[in-house]
Amino acid sequence: MKVLITRPRAQADDFAEKLRSAGFEPIFFPVIEIQPIENNVALERALERLNCYEWMVFTSVNAVDVVFNEYSAFFLKENKGVKFAAIGPKTAEALRKHNIEPGFVPEEYVAEAILPGLGNVKGKWILLPRAEIARQELPKAISKAGGIAHEVTVYKTLSAKLDLEGLDTLKSGMDAVAFTSASTVENFVAILRQNKIDPLSLPNNPLFVCIGPITAHVAREEGFQNIVVAKEYTTDGVMQEIISAHESQQEKRS
Repeated sequence: MKVLITRPRAQADDFAEKLRSAGFEPIFFPVIEIQPIENNVALERALERLNCYEWMVFTSVNAVDVVFNEYSAFFLKENKGVKFAAIGPKTAEALRKHNIEPGFVPEEYVAEAILPGLGNVKGKWILLPRAEIARQELPKAISKAGGIAHEVTVYKTLSAKLDLEGLDTLKSGMDAVAFTSASTVENFVAILRQNKIDPLSLPNNPLFVCIGPITAHVAREEGFQNIVVAKEYTTDGVMQEIISAHESQQEKRS
């Protein structure tokens, strides 16, 4: 069973190894890449005043990696009072690698679910290091609750350079395509259409496995129909859906 991985190549190895261990064949076809904002003065100024914030909320592993890989020195200073929140176990795990224990991780791994765990945010500043194209639901919810959401762009999501080998393999037929963000869906569609391939009529009618409801919503808007959504909004959850689909196929054949 061939599974197409659309996430950035630098983030795909762990997922690919888990697929191999489960007996699947991972095919690398990165459609996005993460580019940190260079000379990020806005982020530097925010980190210099970190004590002024009630919470610093990370909504992705990418944001954690960029902030701590590029600006770790700011966290060596004494930062009294500021608390950290993370969307999902992978983002929380990324924070722990930098010796920061998140004060809150919501049970549902979407940005809107973070607000209840922040407590009373009225009149308080919340720092949101985010992607350039991040959804606005969380800052809107914070503002509605009386808080001050300070968004700082820390990275851009760009279209990846075309992987010709992956494209050729895709043309031969996939069993499943893994979408791990809304941007992977959008860029997958754009890249295929640029190369005269109809993303909605792929060989072998692959299953499109989405990491969560937001990604699935974008996939449906693009016209995909053969969609399943991970119950746990992580790559492990995506993996479980792929395994379940494979087992279901095996049962039908037997």
